[in-house]
Amino acid sequence: MTTGFFTSVDDVAERLATTGYLASPAVATTVFLADRLGKPLLVEGPAGVGKTQLAKAVTEVTGARLVRLQCYEGVDESRALYEWNHAKQLLRITAGRGESWDEARTDIFGEEFLLPRPLLTAIRSEEPTVLLIDETDKADVEVEGLLLEVLSDFQVTVPELGTIKATRRPFTVLTSNASRELSEALRRRCLFLHIGFPEEELERRIVTLKVPGLDAGLAASVVRVVGALRAMDLRKVPSVSETIDWARTLLALGADRLDERVVRETLGVLLKHQEDIAKAAAKLDLDTV
Repeated sequence: MTTGFFTSVDDVAERLATTGYLASPAVATTVFLADRLGKPLLVEGPAGVGKTQLAKAVTEVTGARLVRLQCYEGVDESRALYEWNHAKQLLRITAGRGESWDEARTDIFGEEFLLPRPLLTAIRSEEPTVLLIDETDKADVEVEGLLLEVLSDFQVTVPELGTIKATRRPFTVLTSNASRELSEALRRRCLFLHIGFPEEELERRIVTLKVPGLDAGLAASVVRVVGALRAMDLRKVPSVSETIDWARTLLALGADRLDERVVRETLGVLLKHQEDIAKAAAKLDLDTV
């Protein structure tokens, strides 16, 4: 079962570009295959390289509905899949005093009392849907068990109601920052895409697109400096989103070139730890970048 959003790899690249998402050939190809094969897409890579934004861009160009499960430590079945509206069930039981338990049970475990969460919402959706399972690696291992049924057959079993199977398969994107290793069972169900930091030319194009009005020479210098910072042994290297933030900062300051003063005064836009800022300030040689 495919979602049928895209007609070719070129179609993916061209349409994503209309949202400001410049997809590399590898990204465009994997998105096309996920769409054509109806397979979930596991996107892994460092923070800030556009993993979540990819799902949002697909949502925008296809006119689909975005359903997002934000993972975090402690997220459980009731937050990911569904839960019952216990307060409403209690009111129904109270109102139906005198009924047998079998009669009351039939009522309180009906659709009226079901609270669907993101996974069940996406499975039951009859409209085109993009299901984003964001930062999957932050969830507990037990949550992966919930995902296996969903990602294998795109169905959910609710004991009181039976098995609910998708009539229209959602385009599914899982993201991971690789803070922990995901299970092989989960990986087998997905197509895999690693998004790293872009090549210099692609990042320059991204900066130029996202920060209109920035001088082309300054944009090139920004990307070269960021590349030099990523080559250093830092606690947190700057992401693409931080490259864009820095470019916007320089534009706001009216800078027309990078010099030592400008770089030192704005390093806090790129680097988020004082030891990183100190190390970069000591090692960065603007004459070579």
